[in-house]
This record gives sequence, C-alpha cells and structure tokens, in this order.
Amino acid sequence: MSSFRQIEKVVAGQATSDGAGVKLTRMLGNAQLAHLDPFLMLDCFESDKPDDYLAGFPEHPHRGFQTVTYILNGRMRHKDNAGHESVIEAGGVQWMNAGRGVIHSEMPEQQDGLLKGFQLWVNLAAEHKMSAPGYQELSAEQIPQRRDLQGNLIRVIAGQLDNGLQGAVQTQYTPASYLDISLVAGADLNLALPANDQAFVYVIEGEPSIGQQVLKAYQLGVLSPGEQLRLQSTEASRVLVISGRPINEPIAWGGPFVMNTREEVLQAFDDFQNNRF
Repeated sequence: MSSFRQIEKVVAGQATSDGAGVKLTRMLGNAQLAHLDPFLMLDCFESDKPDDYLAGFPEHPHRGFQTVTYILNGRMRHKDNAGHESVIEAGGVQWMNAGRGVIHSEMPEQQDGLLKGFQLWVNLAAEHKMSAPGYQELSAEQIPQRRDLQGNLIRVIAGQLDNGLQGAVQTQYTPASYLDISLVAGADLNLALPANDQAFVYVIEGEPSIGQQVLKAYQLGVLSPGEQLRLQSTEASRVLVISGRPINEPIAWGGPFVMNTREEVLQAFDDFQNNRF
C-alpha cells in the first residue's frame, strides 16, 4: 500500500536582498527553514519595477554546490571566468555545477514589463565538491512535458515521471527531481516520488491542497516521507514540486561557499583571493 505525503511545515518566506541589492524572497535558507537536505536555498524573484533588480548579481564566486536558475518571465544573462556566456530565456533553465570553483555574474532583465524566476541551491557530497565546473542549459522548448487526461500540464525539468518521461537535466551528482505543474480547476493528480527523498511544494499561483492542508500562492510546504503525492485544486493553480536524495553530511557554510568543514571554507576563501579558481 503506497503511503501519501502530507504537509509537515508551511513557510511564508523572508523578504531580503542579495547581489547588488536585488530584492527577493528567500523561501529556504532562512530563519524559518535553514535547509532541507540536499537543498540549501530557494530564492524567488518577481518584480515589475526595474530598480528592484537592475544592478543584478555582479561577479561573485561559488564552490561546493550547484545552482538551478529557472526563469518564468524575463531573462537572465550569465557570464563566468572561464569564458562561458549565455542568456536564460523565459521558460528555460540553467543547472550549474560550481564544483571546485566558478566566478560568475548574473544579470536579470525585464521582458514585456515582467521578471519572475527562482534560484535553487543543491548541495554536493564531499566526493563531488571539487568536481569540474559545468553547465546544463535548456530552453523552454527543450523541457519535456506531459498533459494528462484532466488537462494538467507537467514540465519535467529534472527527474522522471512514473510513465518514464525523463527530465531535461541529468542530475549526475545529487539525484533530484524538479517539476513545474499547472493544475486545471478540479484537478486531482497523483505523483510518484522516491520514498526516501526530501521534498517540498512551492505554490506559484492558486490554492492547491495536499491532504487536508491548503497552500496559498507564495507559500512553501515541506512534505512528509512517502511514495505518493496527491495534489488537488478547486481552481487553476501552478506549483513547483522538488525532491532530492539527502546527502547526510556536515554542512559548513561560508557566504558563497558550502563545504563539509570550516577549514575547507577557509581554503575556498584563500583560493579565491589568490586567483586559484
């Protein structure tokens, strides 16, 4: 008998700023929810006011984890110290492995008066923290999707649906699933999730329910263990469903670096300051 996941905790997020003053809401990686192994942080940015984000995220370093940037509206210009340049357009995703070290800049841009997206930080196990940096970048058209008989649309950014539909991103180091699900009014959708994965739901719009718990737009619901997730909604809704295999290792976090020990974080700062990235 499959067990269904329930909501264990609801997080409203914390308004903050990062980079050169970009305004955003930190849903994960704050006082309400420090981290959810293997996930370290989830930032949501949304604004129709250019002053909120035009200064962007100038050149900064990372080591020891991965960043996942998913754009719903607008675009994000990306450039790093290895000469890699790209633009993440609306509906597209960049899954970056910072590994042993990346120095990059991220500059958000409005499109048709809108900017909206997410950045998720995914931890790496000790054996992968010094892996080679790399990117997987997919346009909206490259992300597989499935529409079920009810009309619900599931975009599979990473992971695999139970019908075998494989996500666009191959999560070679930290197994994870990242789904963008648009629910029709009256939806009743069951999803299979790996039973031992940590998982959460973020509501982009609408008021879907999980069990007896209704989640509102801009809320994050941490899910209990289980093999199935049942999403219901009386109105059209849109959610992110994200899950990942816990790493179960110590976390030493120092600004842009996430390692296993304080000594490794200090080494990362020393390597960055002495141009070893």
